[in-house]
Amino acid sequence: MTRKAATEVIVPTQRPRADLLGVAYLGTIAVVMVAWIAGLVWASITFFDWLVS
Repeated sequence: MTRKAATEVIVPTQRPRADLLGVAYLGTIAVVMVAWIAGLVWASITFFDWLVS
């Protein structure tokens, strides 16, 4: 009987808050990367526009 009770221990699952924090973290990284790439594209367009004119 004690052996059966020991096997029925419920292991707590991870909190959904940790998943939400991970999604927010990845979303922040994605926004920063898009802004960085947009800045590089804008700088290269501006540079080549200045170079041609």
